[in-house]
Amino acid sequence: MDADASRRAALLVAYIHPVCALLAPCRAGASTPKMTPVANWPQPLPDGPDGVKHDGWTWGSVGAVYAETPDRIWIAQRGELPLPSGAKPWTPYAMLNPSRGNPTGNDDGLGATCEPAAKRGWERRYHHVLFVVDRNGKIVQWWPQHDKLFEMTCGRGPHKIKMSPYDPEKHVWVFDDQLHVIHKFTYDGKLVMTLGTKGQRGRDGGRLFDRPTDIDWLPDGTFFISDGYGGKRVAKFDKNGKFLMDWGVAPKDPNKPGPNEFNTVHSIAIGKDRRLYVSDRGHSRIQVFDENGKFLDMWPNIRSPYTVHMSTDQHLWIADGVTQKILKYDLNGKFLYGWGSAGPRPGNFNGPHSMSVDQERNLYVSDVFGGRVHKFRPKPGADPAKIVGPELRYQKTSDH
Repeated sequence: MDADASRRAALLVAYIHPVCALLAPCRAGASTPKMTPVANWPQPLPDGPDGVKHDGWTWGSVGAVYAETPDRIWIAQRGELPLPSGAKPWTPYAMLNPSRGNPTGNDDGLGATCEPAAKRGWERRYHHVLFVVDRNGKIVQWWPQHDKLFEMTCGRGPHKIKMSPYDPEKHVWVFDDQLHVIHKFTYDGKLVMTLGTKGQRGRDGGRLFDRPTDIDWLPDGTFFISDGYGGKRVAKFDKNGKFLMDWGVAPKDPNKPGPNEFNTVHSIAIGKDRRLYVSDRGHSRIQVFDENGKFLDMWPNIRSPYTVHMSTDQHLWIADGVTQKILKYDLNGKFLYGWGSAGPRPGNFNGPHSMSVDQERNLYVSDVFGGRVHKFRPKPGADPAKIVGPELRYQKTSDH
């Protein structure tokens, strides 16, 4: 999300009560959360053999989190941020008082699309961009060799990190929206494929993207990319990364967007029905398509769907970045439940940008404007229907 969008979101949060009078998902905010935030998670990052010190530094804007297992949680953050003098070590930017503003990783003095922006007076460093922590939040793996992969004028670091539930080799996919590329790594960190052209934006099969945001797969390895903040499409590829087709256009009438017209294609999830549930964030809705791009359905009045999460029990969970709530829908678009609130305290949201659930039903949410990752545990005896369900993951079978 760019700085202007962040300011718009903040203004909308300030007027959340009038908005909620119109939208059913907001009214669910009165529900008591069935999950408890875990304190002091993750743990502070240690100084390593590279000699870089962490005194006076803290978490960056966290674009994404992916829970491979309860003891392997992948985190993609937009570098590390300097703390102001006197701040408590490892204070997330959301909790600084006085505020230091939005912790997004844009270059100081440049906006999300490389346009001049007001100077904020501080800059992040590309350190611990991609790393893994265990259930206690202790770092267990880091790819320092790839920190500089994201460093380029007008870059800011990763937007999404994911693994295909159908891939026995467990490749790791990382999106860099502002540099317009998607990287595919082996499980141990070897870069094996890059889609897009670094630093160039456009719409040209798999050669040019315009701030791509998310990915999901069919069982045969076919994958779909939401493209994106600037793009107006969903792009389809075969399992080897060969471009097959795309669909989507800008709205003919921005005040009355129709089917297959997009404004900020921000997230994508596929159900067992092989339907694609696509976040059309700028139009405050979800659009549903078949795997060949045929429009099937539209769910309106979801204020700002930042990310969509398909649980194994086939419900679509949505993180709304304006109401700051986690919302549950059935696959016909019926709203079922929601919880969450805005604020700086642990467990409050300030831009829930990505979410993932492990096999023990612990929930992880990256707080893109809060500069942190939340971990939530289910409360004892909580109704399972009100706990975000885990996503599908690769399961070894006798055939492998």
